[in-house]
Parts: sequence; structure tokens; C-alpha cells
Amino acid sequence: MLITAGAGLGVDSGLPDFRGNEGMWRAYPALGRARMGFSDIACPDAFRQHPRLAWGFYGHRLAMYRTTEPGAAFQILKLIASGLPDGAFVFTSNVDGHFQKAGFDPTRVMECHGSIHHLQCMDGCMNDVWTAEALVPNVDGGSLFIGELPACPWCKGLARPNILMFGDHEWIDDRMREQCSRLDVWRASVERLLVLEIGAGTAIPTVRYFGESQDCPIIRINTTEAQTSADRGVSLPMTGTEAMGGIAAALLETGFLDRQQMSTLQLAHRGA
Repeated sequence: MLITAGAGLGVDSGLPDFRGNEGMWRAYPALGRARMGFSDIACPDAFRQHPRLAWGFYGHRLAMYRTTEPGAAFQILKLIASGLPDGAFVFTSNVDGHFQKAGFDPTRVMECHGSIHHLQCMDGCMNDVWTAEALVPNVDGGSLFIGELPACPWCKGLARPNILMFGDHEWIDDRMREQCSRLDVWRASVERLLVLEIGAGTAIPTVRYFGESQDCPIIRINTTEAQTSADRGVSLPMTGTEAMGGIAAALLETGFLDRQQMSTLQLAHRGA
């Protein structure tokens, strides 16, 4: 099973949706005062022109992703994958690291837009990427970063998240390329593939296009854009928790999952 996941899966875990300015400005008042939308702050120029504002936004997100627990859908996906001969591989545009946090094998996750849990130099001085584990962001109520800004360990200049941003020609993608190589090796070994797409929309269609390029059956889970163009596609217009709950219940009926496994999920769902 190839799990292709977008921002909708994170929203289902309780993370905010950055597609609307009003909601984002309520969460980040300084961005509202500056009338800066998501594409304005999620770009390299924002770190150069407004470093405390940019790091306030990303520092708050880093802290939030660290403390938010992945939703029930992650556990169902992991449980299903454990019963498959070739397991599962994840292809996601999410930068929150929640698949790894939910217990998925880190060597079977490809983060096509990078990860907020890794940093790089603004100027790419050594073409290096390092973990953000030691970074403890301090952000005030107006969403400005307080204290010493994250710095490159080599040149001591400003550091930034190792994330592909808007208009970003400086993203160091070496880590992502290593993940891609592992995905290619896994994909070549799989004879019968199913793509399970969850929470991936069409505004930035990277995840959707990749899943469709696999030329195999696809289950698409999306609250507003679940339609499939492939003859072998199944559309589930619902949240990830609802859809995966229904899929788990159906797999229980077939015997693929047993009641003891289901009891560990503690999932409330409406079925699918």
C-alpha cells in the first residue's frame, strides 16, 4: 500500500488549516497586522525581510507539531500496513513529521516538501541539513520569535526550516532525494499496489499527481474533492477518521483485522 497524504490528514488530527487568511490571522496576529497571507510568510524572502515574524510562524508550528498527537487514522493505516506482505510506504507533502511520530518506519516515509524538524542555512553555505531537535522556540502572543534566532552552525548566519517554500530556489533537497531513492527501490519490489490517498487536494497537487502516476487502483479520501478520474478509483467524500474507521470495520468483517486489534484503536466513527 502506498499512502499518499496531504494537509487534510493533519487537519483531522487537530492541526490548523492555513488556506484561509482569516483563520490564520486569528492564530498569528502579527501576520494579520502586516496583512501577510500564507504564501507571503512561507517563502525565503520573509526570513530575510522579517526574520522574527517568519521564525515566529514556523517556531510556533514546530512547537505545535511536537505536542499534537497524530489522529486515529494514522493508527488504522499502520495496523493495515502491518498485515500486508510488502507493508506500506508513505509519500506526503506534510512537514509535521506525524507519520514518524505515529510509529511508521522513518525509512519508509518520503516528505516531498521537506520537514520542519530539520534546518538548513539560509545561504546553503555547506549544503548541510541538520536536526531541529535542540531548538526550543519562544514565541510571544503576537507571534514574534523571542531571543536568539536559529543560526547555521557553520557560518553563524540565519538558519531556516528545511522545507520547500513558495518561490524557493534555495531549498536543500538532499534528504528528500534519499527518501525518494528508498521509495523507488520499494516500489520496484511491489507487484500489486494500492494507492490510498488521504487529505490531498488540488490547490498544490503534488501528492495527487504522484498517486495517479502509479497506474494502479486508488482510494481517494477527501471531504470536498474526492472524485477520481481513474476507472479503478474509489471516492470517499469524508474525513480521514471517518473513512479509515469505515475501512477498518469492513476489514474486520473480512477477517483481515481481528477484534483484539480493533479494540486497541479506540476509534469513534460513522462508517464508510
